[in-house]
Amino acid sequence: MAKMGAEPVCVRTLHSNPRFSRKWRASRRLRLHSCPPLSLTVRASLSTEDKDKFYKELGMFSLRKKIEDVVLRAETLAPAALELEEAIRIKHEETIRQSILWDDLAKSNEVLIKLADSSRVVDALKDLRYKAEEAKLITQLAETDAINYRLFKQAYSASLDVSKLLDKYEMCKLLRGKYDIEGACMIIKAGVSGFYPEIWAEQLLRMYLKWAEKQGHGTRVVEKCLSKNGGIKSATIELESKYAYGYLSGERGVHSMISRCDASVSDEAGMAAVDVIPLFLETAPDLEIGDEDLLISSPSSCEAQWGQTGSAVCIQHIPTGLRAESSGERSCFANKIKAINRLKAKLLVILRDQGISNSRSIKKDSIIDLWNQQTRRYIFSPHKLVQDVKTGIHLPDLNSVLDGNIEPLIAANINSRQDCDTVDIV
Repeated sequence: MAKMGAEPVCVRTLHSNPRFSRKWRASRRLRLHSCPPLSLTVRASLSTEDKDKFYKELGMFSLRKKIEDVVLRAETLAPAALELEEAIRIKHEETIRQSILWDDLAKSNEVLIKLADSSRVVDALKDLRYKAEEAKLITQLAETDAINYRLFKQAYSASLDVSKLLDKYEMCKLLRGKYDIEGACMIIKAGVSGFYPEIWAEQLLRMYLKWAEKQGHGTRVVEKCLSKNGGIKSATIELESKYAYGYLSGERGVHSMISRCDASVSDEAGMAAVDVIPLFLETAPDLEIGDEDLLISSPSSCEAQWGQTGSAVCIQHIPTGLRAESSGERSCFANKIKAINRLKAKLLVILRDQGISNSRSIKKDSIIDLWNQQTRRYIFSPHKLVQDVKTGIHLPDLNSVLDGNIEPLIAANINSRQDCDTVDIV
């Protein structure tokens, strides 16, 4: 069974429980309505000691309010979610007890995996409930003292853990796409306009690696093509954690570094394209591609390549023009297998998007070129700002985003995909 930190807490069947859905919607409304600002005036005549006491009490009031909001959210969501997950686990246990199941080894393995996932979710929800009770108890103990800022900070720390678990649980509940549960292969390529795009591509690589580390995803840099002048020309990372593709699929497209942006001019210093395809963690869907539809070649190796052995393979799907490469394996044969798997993953996503089942039926004109899909703008001057083109949200803390704190951007994209799915259903 995977550790809790290694992958997010996720379920896929929560919508079938009306009681849970009502409580989850209520918890979202609760977080959307912030409390009114506290308007207090500190008189200039107060002594320095009185002012310090006042601001400390104000800080504890703010901490207590945040803790209470998280605890209320946990008390609203966790009981119904735990009840549902325990019912799912019991159902899997009953299925395993059926002797006929063991006649089919593939099916028995599938049920065992589902049972392990359900048990992990149940344990995580129990831990969440315990942490919420701990935060509530510490807050109550702190209130018995005149002023105990240390206890409030301890309770607040526990409430942060609860909030992170709830956020992951709620986000994964929205990841219902066909391949959202899979791992992810992310390919970052610098633009061709000189030095800055290569530096920028390396900055994006660091951003995603930091995000993956903070989220506890198992991540490997499998290929990296270094630039002569610093930076990278391209890099490929593989995230071998469940739901990584669901989280990162919205990152696909062009990420632009804007050196200066004002009312009259916008200077684009560098561009890099990010491609994200599913990395199938278990059995990949079967997709037949005729040999006559494939063009296999060995691309010229870039200088100072990292993790490459001179046996790179590039495979092009002739009917669509799609290409996939691999250069991180030790042999030409191994690179060929990996390149084919990446190409199939790209084709499977397009088949899903176009609602067809045969790769020969793909409409080539409907495939959007990666470099024509704007995803995000990172503005460095005169004000630091991150503009997400797909969702329309703006974040003022550029340095924090580049340090791997991209959860708000990922969450906004997942919610926007959910809204689109709802519109399509209606």
